[in-house]
Amino acid sequence: MFRHSLLLIFRNFRKFRTTFLINLIGLSSGLACAMLICLWVTDEWRMDKNFPHDARILHVLGNHHQEGGIKTALHTPGVLAEGLKQDFPEVRYAVSTRPPGSMPKFTIGTGNESFKARHMFASADYFKIFPFPLADGNPDKVLAATDAILLSESMARKMFHTTEGLIGKAVTWQQKRQFTITGIFKDLPSNVSEPFDYMLSYDIFLKEFNVHWDNHNAMTFVMLHPGTDVAGFNKKIENYLKTKVETSAVTLSTQQHSENYLYGNFTNGVQDGGRIEYVRLFSLIAIFILLIASINFMNLSTARASRRMKEVGVKKAIGAGQGSLIFQYLGESVMLSFISLLVAMGAVYLLLPFFNTVTAKQLVLFADMRLLGFFVLLTLVTGLLAGSYPALYLSGFRPVAILKGHFTSSLRELWVRKGLVVFQFSISIVLILAVIVVFMQLRYVQNKNMGYDRENVIYFFKEGPMRQESRLFMQRLRELPGVVNASNATGNVTSHWGTTTGVEWPGKDKTTNVEFGCQSIDVGFIETMGLQMAQGRSFSASFPTDSSGVIINEVAAAQMGLADPVGKEITFWGEQVRIIGVVKNFNFKTVHKAVTPWLYYFRPEQASAVVARLAPGDTKATVARIEALIREMNPGSVPEVTFMDADFQKVYESELRVGVLSKYFAGIAIIISCLGLFGLAAFTAERRMKEISIRKVLGGSGAHIIYLLSADFTKLVLVAVCVALPIGYWIARSWLNTFAYRIELQWWYFVLAGIFALVIAWLTVGSQAVKAARTNPVRHLKD
Repeated sequence: MFRHSLLLIFRNFRKFRTTFLINLIGLSSGLACAMLICLWVTDEWRMDKNFPHDARILHVLGNHHQEGGIKTALHTPGVLAEGLKQDFPEVRYAVSTRPPGSMPKFTIGTGNESFKARHMFASADYFKIFPFPLADGNPDKVLAATDAILLSESMARKMFHTTEGLIGKAVTWQQKRQFTITGIFKDLPSNVSEPFDYMLSYDIFLKEFNVHWDNHNAMTFVMLHPGTDVAGFNKKIENYLKTKVETSAVTLSTQQHSENYLYGNFTNGVQDGGRIEYVRLFSLIAIFILLIASINFMNLSTARASRRMKEVGVKKAIGAGQGSLIFQYLGESVMLSFISLLVAMGAVYLLLPFFNTVTAKQLVLFADMRLLGFFVLLTLVTGLLAGSYPALYLSGFRPVAILKGHFTSSLRELWVRKGLVVFQFSISIVLILAVIVVFMQLRYVQNKNMGYDRENVIYFFKEGPMRQESRLFMQRLRELPGVVNASNATGNVTSHWGTTTGVEWPGKDKTTNVEFGCQSIDVGFIETMGLQMAQGRSFSASFPTDSSGVIINEVAAAQMGLADPVGKEITFWGEQVRIIGVVKNFNFKTVHKAVTPWLYYFRPEQASAVVARLAPGDTKATVARIEALIREMNPGSVPEVTFMDADFQKVYESELRVGVLSKYFAGIAIIISCLGLFGLAAFTAERRMKEISIRKVLGGSGAHIIYLLSADFTKLVLVAVCVALPIGYWIARSWLNTFAYRIELQWWYFVLAGIFALVIAWLTVGSQAVKAARTNPVRHLKD
C-alpha cells in the first residue's frame, strides 16, 4: 500500500509538472531563507555562552543618575573588582578587564617584526571566570606577573611561526616595554563577542592609565558562589560606590554576562531590548516566508482539485477511507518538502559565503548535527502545514456526487483561497515598505549634517618616539603635500574619547549630575574637523592662557543655563577654567542618541591620536607619504591609518546589515508570492478557456479579456494593500523610534509600496492573461 501511494505521488508530480515546479521553487526558496536565518539566529543566541557556570558570571553595570534619567554603562571603576572581592562574601572571583573594543590596537613585536593586534588587559583570576583552554601555560599563574603576556595560537604562529616552546620568550609592547610569554591560549571560538589576539596583565593598565574610584574606565566581572541570590546581591552592591566616593551619583547592578550581547540596551536603568529585536524580527520573517511558500501549495492544490475528483471518487467507491486519502495527500506535501529541503541545502551551501560576508559571520552549514535535525523537523512541519488543508479538502469529497459530475467548488473554498492570497501579499507589502523605510533612514543618516565634515579626514594613533617628538612630527606632517591641516586629539573622535561628570558651574544645583563628553585637543583640531564656532574662538598658539581654557558645545551651554558663556569661569576636574568658545552642536555618536554636552580642553601632551584633513584627489598617495613619515620617526612601527567616513559607517553596521538582509528577504517573499499568483492565474485561464474563446468569437477584444482575468487578482492585492499598510506603519514607526534623529514617514512611501505590489501582481497575472487572449478560440471550441 505504501509503495502504491509513493507511485501515485510521483505520477501526480509528473502529471502536474507546472504546479510541481512552482511548489518546489517556492518551498525550497522558503526553506533556504529559513535555514540561513536559523543559522544566523543560532549564532546570535550562542554569543558568549561558552562556559558551564554561565548563569553565575555577572557583568557589573554602572547606573549614572543624570538629568533626564539614568544612563547604564558597561564600564565601572578600574579598582572595583578587587573591592567587591574583599567586601562581599558572595563573590567567589572578581576580574577587571579592558577589552579591545574600548581602546585602539597596540603594537607588539619580536624585535625583528612588529604587528598591530587586538589586546585584552585582564586581572589574575580571568581564567577562573572565563576558562578558555590554554595550549600552553598554567591558567592559575599565567597572569600573576606584571610583565606577563599571553598570545593566541594564531598570533604566536604569525610572530614565531610555531606555538611550541614559546614560554619565557620576550615580546616588545608599544616598542618600549619588554614582556615575557607565560601562556598560549587556543584561538577563541567565533561566538566570543570581544575577540582578542593577546592578553596583558591588568597591572599594566593600572600603571599606564588613570585608574581611581571616580573614573569608570574598565569592565568588572564577578562569579558568585553557587546558590547566591542575584537579586539580593544586586541590592547589597547598589550603593557601594558611595562608600568610596561620597558624592558619587552612580549605583551598581549586574547582568548575566552572556545576556549583554542580545540584551544590551537600557532605558532609564531598565533593560530595554538590544540585538534581540533583530533576532525576533528575522525569526518572524523566516516564519512568514515559509507560510507564504506553504500557502502556494495549499492554493494550487485546492485550485486543481477538480483534476483529481474522479481519482478520489473511484478510491472511495472501492473502499478507501478518508484516513488513507489524508495520508496520501499529506505524503505528497511532505515528500515535496523533503525534495525541497535537498534543493534548499544545495542553495544554502552555495550562498553561505555571500551570506557570511553580509552578516560578518563564520557560519557553517553542517557544523552542528542538532541543527540539521532541526531543519529536518522544520521541513516535516512545513510539509504537514502545507498539505493539511488540501488533504482534508480533497479527502472530504462525496464519491456519489463526484462520479455523477455534480461537484462544484464551494464558496468557502474560494474565500479561503482568496484569503490566503491576501495574507501572502500583505506580508510581501509589509516587507516592501520596511525596505523603503530602512533605505530612507540609512540615507538620511549618511547624508545628515552631523556638525562636522568627515570627508577626506584620517586618524591614527601615536606610538613610541612619535609621542615624545609630537611637535616635530606634527610640523613635518603639516608640510606633506596633500595634507590640508592636522591636529592632536584624545582618541579617534568617533568612539575613543572619555566622559566625565566633573564639571561645575555657577548656580549649578548640587543634586544635578550631568555627563559631558570630553577630549583633550591641540591647536587646529576645530578647523581640521570642520566644526563651526557659534561664539568665541578655538584654541590658538597665540594665546598662552589657553591651557586654562575650554571650549563647549551649544548643548553644554544650554545645560549650564549660560546665554553668553564666553569668558565665564567653570570648574573642570577641580580646576578653575575659562570658556573661550562655543562650538555648534555636533554628533560623534550615532543618531540613535541625541547630541550630548561636550567639553574640549587644551592638553596636547595627553592626546593619543592624530587627526588630519587631506586634499581631495590622490588621497592614496598622501596616505602613503604619511605612512612613510610614521615609519621614519618611529622605526619598526606598523602604521594603521583609518578614514573617518569608513569608521563612521561601522557605527551603523547593524542597521546596514538589516537593510541588506531585508532587501533580499523581501525580494524572495515577493517572488514566492508571485509564483503562487502565476500558478493560480494559469489555472484560472485554463479553466475559463471556453468562456474566453466564446467571447473572442463574439467580438471580445484582447484588452477586455486581459482585464477580465486580471480584475479578481487586482482586487485581492488591493485588499492586501489595505491590510498591510497600517501594520507596516506600526512596525516602521517602532523601528524609527530607536533613533533620536529620524525621517518622518511620508505618504508616498506607502503609495510606492502599494503600487510596487500591484505592478508585480499585474506583470505576473498579465503574462497568463495575454497568453490566454492570444490563444486561437477554434482549438478550445472543438473540445
